[in-house]
Amino acid sequence: MPIVGMVGGGQLARMTQQAAIGLGVTLRVLSESADDSAARACADVRIGDPDTLDDLQSFAKGVDVVTFDHEQVPGPVIKALEAAGVTCRPGSAALLHAQDKRVMRERLSALGAPCPRFAVISSAAEVEAFAGQTGWPVVLKATRGGYDGKGVWVCGSPDEAATVVARAAAEGVGLLAEEHVAFRRELAALVARSPYGQGAAYPIVETVQRDGICHEVIAPAPGLDDELAVQAQRLALDIADQLGVVGLLAVELFETSAGGILVNELAMRPHNSGHWTIEGARTSQFEQHLRAVLDLPLGTTTPTAPYVVMANVLGGTDPDVYSRYIHVMAHDPAIKVHFYGKGVRPGRKIGHVTALGDDLDEVRERARHAADYLRWGPSPS
Repeated sequence: MPIVGMVGGGQLARMTQQAAIGLGVTLRVLSESADDSAARACADVRIGDPDTLDDLQSFAKGVDVVTFDHEQVPGPVIKALEAAGVTCRPGSAALLHAQDKRVMRERLSALGAPCPRFAVISSAAEVEAFAGQTGWPVVLKATRGGYDGKGVWVCGSPDEAATVVARAAAEGVGLLAEEHVAFRRELAALVARSPYGQGAAYPIVETVQRDGICHEVIAPAPGLDDELAVQAQRLALDIADQLGVVGLLAVELFETSAGGILVNELAMRPHNSGHWTIEGARTSQFEQHLRAVLDLPLGTTTPTAPYVVMANVLGGTDPDVYSRYIHVMAHDPAIKVHFYGKGVRPGRKIGHVTALGDDLDEVRERARHAADYLRWGPSPS
């Protein structure tokens, strides 16, 4: 049976291990620490530095394909691994578009994909010139790095923008300026593509963000026009094809006030917006990613219930989360709880819960109650 090597020891690798067991696939994980989320759950764990070619080459010996649970492995290191004959999926050429926002914006614009207006900037004066075309506020983004709201600044004035530009210059961080989009809500399109060229698309979901962190995912996105949903799925499949993505591609979208869609971000791996698929789809995103990178026929993406809601569980002030299981499970025996084996600290993603059912309001309330109780315990009366 094949061996898949996944670089990164986070919760995405941990949940991929669960899917690998069912497929009979061995998942080998490259983790920086034996205490990482996946290292606590996987049998074949190698400890090493994913930025170091020697560690990656040693890790890749004997595996059939290397894939990733994050986009932070340096592109030149992945290229060197490929040059040594290691199959990487997605490959370095595709992954670059999830690593570098400038490259992503320029390529997608050349392909005709709908994107916010943007400009590469290096001075406060260039930000002001850009704002002269789009108006304030302006969104400044680090071209590399950034996650869960980090590396993104919404600037409402020239002074705010000048502060960000000066700090970025001091730290050697490249910046992109984007127009501040007036959007109704945020959506996500999750698709998979195999080397054979087969594609599969999941229903479009709504993601609810607070302070740059995803709190809730609703599948399918309620009230979304059918034609717009199909347009979003086709857009994501086309991007996957044009960029040569193998594996999963998550396309984060804005649904604009005018009724269209714009591409916000790309991720080429299992994604937080797809955790609902573990219980909510016939093929989970983790199984689908393994199928794709191994060039197996892709699985059906049919939902298992009319509505599925996933709520992230964030760390609160009490680390004894396990003691609150009893209430959550007794209150709602159908709720599904997933924890990532991470230490609790305020605001950190430590797990998620999933609820399924026929009534959206009821399903949302069940998911929210479970996530809030696991984080905080009972509300004060």
